[in-house]
Amino acid sequence: MTHAKLTSLMARGAAFFGCESAILCGAMSWVSERNLVSAISNAGGFGVIACGAMTPELLDAEIAATRALTDKPFGVNLITMHPMLFDLIDICAKHDVTHIVLAGGLPPKGSIEAIKAKGAKLICFAPALSLAKKLVRSGVDALVVEGMEAGGHIGPVATSVLAQEILPEMAAQVPVFVAGGIGRGEAIAAYLEMGAAGVQLGTRFACATESIAHPNFKKAFFRASARDAIASVQIDPRLPVIPVRSLKNAGMENFTAKQREVANLLDEGAVDMLEAQLQIEHYWAGALRRAVIDGDVEGGSLMAGQSVGMVTKEEPVAEIIAQLMDQAAAALERRVA
Repeated sequence: MTHAKLTSLMARGAAFFGCESAILCGAMSWVSERNLVSAISNAGGFGVIACGAMTPELLDAEIAATRALTDKPFGVNLITMHPMLFDLIDICAKHDVTHIVLAGGLPPKGSIEAIKAKGAKLICFAPALSLAKKLVRSGVDALVVEGMEAGGHIGPVATSVLAQEILPEMAAQVPVFVAGGIGRGEAIAAYLEMGAAGVQLGTRFACATESIAHPNFKKAFFRASARDAIASVQIDPRLPVIPVRSLKNAGMENFTAKQREVANLLDEGAVDMLEAQLQIEHYWAGALRRAVIDGDVEGGSLMAGQSVGMVTKEEPVAEIIAQLMDQAAAALERRVA
């Protein structure tokens, strides 16, 4: 089978990242660390470290450890509401990180300039066409269009709808990568033909051989189907909680109780809105760690996209990427035939 057509469609995205295949790994806290990130980059994709709630010192060590495992390009995902965001940007600059992904909201004032001043490429999430245009006007180098089928923090619109809205308007201006619910190469081929420069996958890589996720975490994924990956519910309209998609368990129910607790603190004036949001984020970070690292699949958070039903066994990253590329190439050949 020839991959010529696929290579041609992926050329822009691959050139943007400096990799062979325009397959970006979504940043998954506790999962997207040195082992998985380096394995993805070494296999021709583009790995991204999930900084999450890391301190600058921890990120410093993680980037250095990743670089010791690969000489290929990789990126770092930073959360916009992190209280030490600018220190983290400096750490990335210290290591000459080539690509930074900002997630969790609009980039705060000065952050785009700080990243660009160090020479890094900046990728941001665009949950709506209006925001996509605003981000590009602000100097963002590439966009990720992620639909609600994704795991972790999600928006309200499906991947297919966002892709139809945003790709025709924005793909000519900057590279646009589509994410959310992608588990097979046929979907990759379709989005590339629509104008995407590449794709982002997270769930498909979470249980790779190189992933440090606990065996219990991986087994929960293998047993799950698409309908098991549900979105959390916002119980107080005053508390702007971004929904999270994960496998249904006691941890999801505990999150409802946590929202009530934080809402009460807001009522009492004990915390302001930013602190309330940070408490919610810290809940997820802790719950995710319990599941990924400790193997607590009942009380922890099993963040997973609806493509989880396509994750049926542990496979090396290189094999996952090869499968996706073969499936995409075959789909494109069928269209030509």
